[in-house]
Amino acid sequence: MNRGLWQKINDLSAEGLGIRAIARRLNVHRRTVHTALEAQHPPVHSAKLRGSIIDPHRGWLLARMQQYPELSATVLFRQLGGRGYKGGYSLVKQCVAELRPRTKPAYLTLSFEPGECAQVDWGVWKGVDVTGGRRRLSFFVMVLCYSRMLYAEFFLGETMEYWLQAHRNAFEAFGGVPERVMVDNCKTAVLKARRNGTAPEINPVYEDFARHYGFRISACNPGRPNEKGRVENAVGYIKSSFLAGREPCLPEALNPALFDWTSNVANLRVHGTTGHLPQDLFEETERRTLHSLPAGPHECSAVKTTGADSLFRVIVDDNRYSVPSSAASRKVVVHRHADRVVIRELDGKLLADHPRSFGRKQEVADPDHERALVLKMHHARDRNRLSRFLSLGPDASAYLAGLREKRPAWRKHVDRINALAEAHGRDELARAMADACEYNAFSSEYIHNILEARSRAVPQPGPLHVTRRSDLLDIELPEPDLDIY
Repeated sequence: MNRGLWQKINDLSAEGLGIRAIARRLNVHRRTVHTALEAQHPPVHSAKLRGSIIDPHRGWLLARMQQYPELSATVLFRQLGGRGYKGGYSLVKQCVAELRPRTKPAYLTLSFEPGECAQVDWGVWKGVDVTGGRRRLSFFVMVLCYSRMLYAEFFLGETMEYWLQAHRNAFEAFGGVPERVMVDNCKTAVLKARRNGTAPEINPVYEDFARHYGFRISACNPGRPNEKGRVENAVGYIKSSFLAGREPCLPEALNPALFDWTSNVANLRVHGTTGHLPQDLFEETERRTLHSLPAGPHECSAVKTTGADSLFRVIVDDNRYSVPSSAASRKVVVHRHADRVVIRELDGKLLADHPRSFGRKQEVADPDHERALVLKMHHARDRNRLSRFLSLGPDASAYLAGLREKRPAWRKHVDRINALAEAHGRDELARAMADACEYNAFSSEYIHNILEARSRAVPQPGPLHVTRRSDLLDIELPEPDLDIY
């Protein structure tokens, strides 16, 4: 029984309820009600303190850590063994953590001028079903550091083409470009992070994109999330506000809802730090400080040289894209865009331009790429067919001309006659073809009938056998009277 239950029982008893009624209402046993009514004061539970096997060593551990702060729990555990400690390592580790608590680092508040900086980062959400498998949903976030103006967009990946396209879309949405962009040490931005005072190695593709739009790249120090705290908070805000209670779906369905949310909710809320609406600060101050967009947009593609296989297919992101059959087993240059895949020859000549597939193990083929190979194979079959037919005899050329004139499907007749030559022999077929030409009978059926007729055996007449006596054959006939004629 706790203090609250004791109080409820006594209150109901003061209202005039009996023991049974109180027990039914509070769903407790009658003896519990009776015990509570007999007690003059609420129950008090005192915790029984139990000692630990490590308690006698706490003072020694504290003094040891103050003298040697660098000692680890593993070293202290070994040293405690020589002092008679019989316990385990986990208890020592817990005691060391209590006696030497880690203090959280302190950070200075970073301040930015209007148009000075934007912070960017990726947020990861759930997976979504696509044709042939699943893909992970990621959302790009850019925050203008002064006004806290927010831009976000969903993609089915975080590779270079999506990274560049997301920057371009954000700059176009803001109508300008900040002076610099702060990035994390992701490989699409930084190949080698800053270490021991050395400058970070920026990805050359991203560096070329930055030169095109006229901003500087500012890479954060490793392990210092406070340097881009504005975008980190924005990622958490999107997860807790926009994505809370939402089921995953493809970016085509998510992005319109996300754009509406950023325009009508995120950028129109009173920001907890600035105390202003991000949209108001952006329109009043920061918009005019942004650099103008360049004359033309960046291509926003990732370029890679690879090889087309013998089936004239190129594998991109687990999908197979066709190229012309003439490019089979050759090196090609693949330009991956966020929405399409462009394949070129090494000299820059365009081979294929496909809409990008976001499924897995999918085949994206252009029928025109196979047509040239099909025609080539068709012509080769025609050449082989005709060369075999024309070698059947001197009348083969004339018979072929007759087949082309009289029979629309003359190729089928040629194939059948070639097959008859293998079954009956070339000489027999040449004789049959000569006879057919003489009678202007141009068809594989005529040739077949002639060959069948000649191959059938004709029975020869044998000697006459008389079954009766020979004297019966001695018949004398009178000479006819020819005067009547």
